[in-house]
Amino acid sequence: MIHILLLVMCLVTIITGHRDHGMQSGLKEDLELERQLNILNKPPIKSIHTKSGYIIDCVDINKQPAFNHPLLKNHKLQRKPIFERNISETRIQNSRIKSKFILEKVRCPEETVPIRRTTKNDLIQKKSLFNIHNQTQNESLNHFARVYLSRIGAPYYGVSGTTSVWNPNVYKGQSSASHLYVKRGEGDNIDKISIGWHVFPELYNDNQTHLYLFWMSGKNGCFNMLCKGFIQVDRSYTFGARISVTSTFGGTIMETPLQIAQDKGGNWWLNVLNKDVGYFPAALFSSFNGADQVGFGGYTVTPAGTDSPTMGSGHKPDGDFTHASYFRFLKFLNKIQKHYDPLPFMVGIDNDAPNCYGVTNYEDRKRSNGYSIQFGGPGGKCSN
Repeated sequence: MIHILLLVMCLVTIITGHRDHGMQSGLKEDLELERQLNILNKPPIKSIHTKSGYIIDCVDINKQPAFNHPLLKNHKLQRKPIFERNISETRIQNSRIKSKFILEKVRCPEETVPIRRTTKNDLIQKKSLFNIHNQTQNESLNHFARVYLSRIGAPYYGVSGTTSVWNPNVYKGQSSASHLYVKRGEGDNIDKISIGWHVFPELYNDNQTHLYLFWMSGKNGCFNMLCKGFIQVDRSYTFGARISVTSTFGGTIMETPLQIAQDKGGNWWLNVLNKDVGYFPAALFSSFNGADQVGFGGYTVTPAGTDSPTMGSGHKPDGDFTHASYFRFLKFLNKIQKHYDPLPFMVGIDNDAPNCYGVTNYEDRKRSNGYSIQFGGPGGKCSN
């Protein structure tokens, strides 16, 4: 009997110890999340409750989260890019773009910038969502249909183009995007910035289309403003915002011009609808002086063992720009920020699931659209 009592007491002690350890571990995690939230959610000058249900905080432009990054302690705010010529004006004058694009935007007071308020759930999911986008988790399947400019023509100091905006059918655990990107290096030495639109239920808790950015330097990075790094300068547009109206197949097409460009100071500027929204300071990256690859197109993510979601409009390229998703007026930038059409020797195509998605490079054959591509498709069972 004594032996049985001793055994029971030992078991109770072990179970209690594990429970206490679990409670302490959970408490530490909660405290760490609260610490991160206090850094990311700065005291607002004004808060705006959007129609979509999330909150935008108007934060002092000099006290935004990026300035808490250890690599930006002594960084001086740059309000405008330092270019040898006004490349935004050049782009408008040299194209026939007439954008139809409705972005849920706000208007913050002067000397403040809009930042979507981060929740505890956002932080809990941040790491797993980053890994999925970075293709480091075997549990998810990533598929691409894109055109890229290879190292043969590098370095590239930016990329720009106008993309149609859609609302593909996506389920929880999946995402579908249209983007353009710049990158340098591979693996743990990669530096990359992407901007575009996507549908991503796990990130936003809805099935709407959102403007987004994604960045990484080595193993660090995130979507939108879920970590310190990006410096916002515009008072109305913010990454993560909902796009309230999207394209209709065979009907009205919503589109937006996008650009990523490195200025003379080495900072990478993001431009949406011909507005400089903000920038990534050069100090965030290990050696991102020019990109060795730029690209544009679509990608999808789905859990292993499930059908892949639709990409773009859900239709493959057919030459009709009211049918399949597109990028038009595509350009790359050289060191002095001069725009050029891609040249044939630079161009490659990446389509790893041709039974689900298509990508067609029209080059400049469709003259009214400049250098252009179409991409997308219905998804489904994409494994070869």
